[in-house]
Amino acid sequence: MRESPMDIRTKDHISENYNRISKWYDAVAGRNESQLRKAGLIQLDATHGETILEIGFGTGHSIVEIAQAVGVSGKVYGIDVSDRMLELAQARAAATGHGNRIILSCGNALILPYADNSFDALFMSFTLEVFEEEQVTAFLHQCKRVIRPDGRICVVAMSARGRHTIMMKVYEWAHRAFPNTIDCRPIDAEQLLLNAGFRTIKQYISSFWGLSVEIVESRKPAHV
Repeated sequence: MRESPMDIRTKDHISENYNRISKWYDAVAGRNESQLRKAGLIQLDATHGETILEIGFGTGHSIVEIAQAVGVSGKVYGIDVSDRMLELAQARAAATGHGNRIILSCGNALILPYADNSFDALFMSFTLEVFEEEQVTAFLHQCKRVIRPDGRICVVAMSARGRHTIMMKVYEWAHRAFPNTIDCRPIDAEQLLLNAGFRTIKQYISSFWGLSVEIVESRKPAHV
């Protein structure tokens, strides 16, 4: 039975969905996403002393790798809509010994609780495509607000570009029929970032299981 459009896409529904799947997320989605997430982190190229924000940190794999990259003089912040994901990520951070440089919170990324120009860089993996089309502009405005001038943003997202394979058609049908469960929709991440006033540094298309994935690095203008 299809999921009703009346029952989807609110912050509470998204939170409930990720709370429900948190225990087995790594065993399913994490395995497929890990290599693409790592490719995004290579593109992000976090360096010692930087202050970096990850939006939608999930079970915390990327947040730990970023913490390793920024070193003892850096800081890593993260925000996620799921309190269960927060618990898992905090446990992972503590187990790796990087907890003192990782500050995580559960909250609504449409209203980022950080001051203007707070971060050298921002990272998100399979997060931007969860937002509704009418929310993306406001969300990216928040991202742009908290990034420092000439700071960078790296996005890994399911892509509407690339080959429109049979698997992609099946996935798009599944997203329309079961948007609570299959909540990521293919998007044009580079164009959305351009529309928000970011400048593209590098963009390329990869794939897994016949689904196109876009990895984009952009910069906030030095003078806005």
